[in-house]
Amino acid sequence: MPGSSDSSTKTMGVFTVGGLVAVTAYTVALGSNGWLWFGWVVLGLITLGMIALRGN
Repeated sequence: MPGSSDSSTKTMGVFTVGGLVAVTAYTVALGSNGWLWFGWVVLGLITLGMIALRGN
């Protein structure tokens, strides 16, 4: 489907940025949680991989 990977990449980008905001807010309000940051890093790496694959 043309454009479907582009829209899914944008969706992942939105989730990644939203996740960063949520994890940062959690850290400010309740203190740091290493697992949340680890999960956000994994989500970010998946998003970067999707962006790299979209370029091919």
